[in-house]
Amino acid sequence: MTRLRGYRPGDLEALVALTEAGQPADPVSREWFAENILLDANFDPDGLIVAVDGTGPVGFVHAVAGRREAGPIPVDPAGGWLTIGTVHPAARRRGIGTKLVERALAFLRDSGAAWANWSAYPPAYFLPGLDAERYPEGLRLLERLGFRTLYQPVAMDLGLATYAMPAAVTDLLAERNAEGFTFGPARYDDLPDVMTFAADQLAPDWGEAIRQSVLRHGRPDRVVVCRDPDGVMVGFATYGAYRGLPERFGPFGVAPVRRGLGLGKVLLHVTLTQMRAEGAHSAWFLWTGPDTPAGRLYLDAGFTVTRTFHVLRADLTSK
Repeated sequence: MTRLRGYRPGDLEALVALTEAGQPADPVSREWFAENILLDANFDPDGLIVAVDGTGPVGFVHAVAGRREAGPIPVDPAGGWLTIGTVHPAARRRGIGTKLVERALAFLRDSGAAWANWSAYPPAYFLPGLDAERYPEGLRLLERLGFRTLYQPVAMDLGLATYAMPAAVTDLLAERNAEGFTFGPARYDDLPDVMTFAADQLAPDWGEAIRQSVLRHGRPDRVVVCRDPDGVMVGFATYGAYRGLPERFGPFGVAPVRRGLGLGKVLLHVTLTQMRAEGAHSAWFLWTGPDTPAGRLYLDAGFTVTRTFHVLRADLTSK
């Protein structure tokens, strides 16, 4: 007999083991699980729903509602998110996954959420969404329960073992330098500017990503900044910002009013050159739109699509 309950102290090891068994392409460490779930400002033990039978936990799902302040990263108070979940392969086809998601949606509805996303939770996400190629049963389950795909971001990778800045980009860099634009590693006294720029002009959570990265790893030089001829911050790129993984590229962006000058292309390649000099053998990231200007820029630079995700949403107001 399988029953559902909220998280209890002592569950952590079992839930980490479940991710390894149930989603073998995406296992998580004890530390990563704790940081993204147990230490999140919006964590509620009743939202970390665990399926238990006579052998112990056999499945779980994490639901989080945006009803509190999630630290310095804003979240939509009308929103709810399912950030991770799985069922052990030996316990599947017994309706456990369906019951877990139904319980999670009821939790979010009772918490005041108007909708639920899988996953894309800004303060702490494991993956952008569901990888339907690796987990087709998961997609079918969510669609049966009323989820619909909002968009499909992609992950990309680029090998750096033989990387060199293209001659055309070297020429473009020289042109922009001659005009007074500067590109280079940030110093500590650049950080207030770049954090404010990233949060105000690009994405609300990017300034905090930079702050947390430097606080944890002490590497302001892993933030590459671009200033215009008047010294105004107009773009940045970084790497090693998430979990300290030096080969993970991003976030990255250019001020909307300065786009069209090739600053993003230069920033991207200056950063890749720096990563290669530091010994990185690849650059990768989890999230971009394949048909966006950024996605095309990455493809032009030699990145290849490695995974496609479904960001899904269920409406919670109709029941």
